[in-house]
Amino acid sequence: MHQAHGIGYAEYENSLEKRIEVEKAREKDHHKCTQITATHDNKTVKS
Repeated sequence: MHQAHGIGYAEYENSLEKRIEVEKAREKDHHKCTQITATHDNKTVKS
């Protein structure tokens, strides 16, 4: 948790604002990875 998001689990657990911030970042990263995977899969199929 600390390495990926810069806060410890205790802080994440106790602060709603921090939790929302972390979850938004996770969602953004997930979306980015999904796009990269789709692009990669698309290129692989066309080759």
